[in-house]
Amino acid sequence: APEQAARMKKLQEQEKRQKVEFRRRMEQEVSQFIQATGEPRRRFQPMNKIERSILHDVAEVAGLTSFSFGDDEDSRYVMVFKKEFAPSDEELEAYRRGEEWDPARAEERRRLRELAAQQEEAELESGPAPPGPPNDYKDKYRHLIGCDAAKAAARTMEANKAYGCVPVANKRDTRSIEEAMNEIRAKKRLRQAEDE
Repeated sequence: APEQAARMKKLQEQEKRQKVEFRRRMEQEVSQFIQATGEPRRRFQPMNKIERSILHDVAEVAGLTSFSFGDDEDSRYVMVFKKEFAPSDEELEAYRRGEEWDPARAEERRRLRELAAQQEEAELESGPAPPGPPNDYKDKYRHLIGCDAAKAAARTMEANKAYGCVPVANKRDTRSIEEAMNEIRAKKRLRQAEDE
């Protein structure tokens, strides 16, 4: 047990030294980055979580903006930006998707979004669309009857003037409505009298 504790202590001290050495190395790289005038951003190699946190801390102390990108824990990397070249939201989204930032494409997307917004605004200003079906119902059956057949059928069709009229000879009940109603009322009164 004492031997294992000594080994653990030695490993911890070694890890601590490695972290201090890594921090010193990152401070040097960040200071070189700050002094480089033509470099607005710098991408570092993929590193583990502890190394990324150390680099973020060093960047914050130096007054820089830093972000981590990448999907897997093994492939995550840190990008450091100078304050005057801080990334836009679109630029950050491109890096998150794993794409390279292209300002010309971003400007084109922004212009298309503005155009779409203007069109939408113009549609709203013109008022709501007139009520009605979105398409002609005849189109639904055009494949069955064609275009000319329906028009021809509509022209030749005549209204049946006798529709709904039944000749008196065909009626079973020849009473008038008043006579039928009086008979129904009489039957009701008779039933009520019998119940009492």
